[in-house]
Amino acid sequence: MSGVGPIEPGEGTTPRDTPDSLDVEGTSRGSGHREGSPLARLLATHRRAVLAAATAVLLLAGGGYLYATRPHESQPAAAAPPFPSQVVDVTYLGGHAVPPGTRPRTFAFDVLLGVESGPAVTVTRVSQPYDGLSLTSAPPTPFRTRAGSAREIVITMHVTECGKVPRNAGLPFLDVTLRNARAIQVHSYILGPRYAQDLSEALQVACSNDSR
Repeated sequence: MSGVGPIEPGEGTTPRDTPDSLDVEGTSRGSGHREGSPLARLLATHRRAVLAAATAVLLLAGGGYLYATRPHESQPAAAAPPFPSQVVDVTYLGGHAVPPGTRPRTFAFDVLLGVESGPAVTVTRVSQPYDGLSLTSAPPTPFRTRAGSAREIVITMHVTECGKVPRNAGLPFLDVTLRNARAIQVHSYILGPRYAQDLSEALQVACSNDSR
């Protein structure tokens, strides 16, 4: 036959396939988009935005978790109040007249009890070391004294048995039971030479006859 028909493409002359198309959901059906194409750049930008948002959410969630579980910083502990014996002072003031009609062999004297600082102190008991003496106080125990104040106390003693009291009291003392918010303590207060002398004289007068 003569004539020229359509030219058949030769081997190796077939044009390259066009880029794979996207489906309706925007996912590639082929091996991927070529780098640098407008669509590839758009997808890369979208992925970076999603990753940045997810990272921010994780960081915020992680920070909240750390904050919630971080132990609270310990506050400095409040200083404990002082022991009552550290802030109480007892001072001897001198003899005190006993009322008329008081039973024989009884005498009295005054002391001043002061509380320097800290919580209030309660005196629950006042006593002395001699078996032959009984003791009462006015005000009667228990009584309370606030910090920064002082209270005058009348101590009255009665000789119950002269054979059990010293004729010459060398270093007589009072045992005072103290209580505050910190502790309960029994403290011995030596009231000094003046108290020792007055107590010795009172005992000699009380036990000077044979009615011991």
